[in-house]
Amino acid sequence: MKKIIAMTALIFSSILTYACTDGAKQKQTETQETTQDGSVIVMNKDMFIKDVFDYEKSKEWKYKGDKPAIIDLYADWCGPCRMTAPIMKELAKEYAGKIVIYKVNVDKEKELAALFNATSIPLFVFIPMQGEPQLFRGAADKATYKKAIDEFLLKK
Repeated sequence: MKKIIAMTALIFSSILTYACTDGAKQKQTETQETTQDGSVIVMNKDMFIKDVFDYEKSKEWKYKGDKPAIIDLYADWCGPCRMTAPIMKELAKEYAGKIVIYKVNVDKEKELAALFNATSIPLFVFIPMQGEPQLFRGAADKATYKKAIDEFLLKK
């Protein structure tokens, strides 16, 4: 009986170790894909200050980018965030060269989450070339995001 329990524990731990390692490799691959192909850019605080807005030096909003942008504030554990991620990837491809889509993990970038008062996620920040950014709270369908891009960001 002890041999069976020991063998079962060994098999279970081997499976668990493999599953955890494989998941980490997959997550690393997903991050590399999104940053290399330019569709959705994973953003951190330093990139935000350099490419979007330096809130440490200025209190008045001044967008630094050369194209309108969307910032997707999300968390890996958030179900609605996982549902909208593929939509954002599709939109990034459809609007390539016209807008930039960033994603910010609120668990890793707490300061950026606080900057936009991200008390619930997903939270999308639509940043036009001129004017103030607008917040869009919660998940929606692709058509809703397209309408916001066309009417607010691109003013079609």
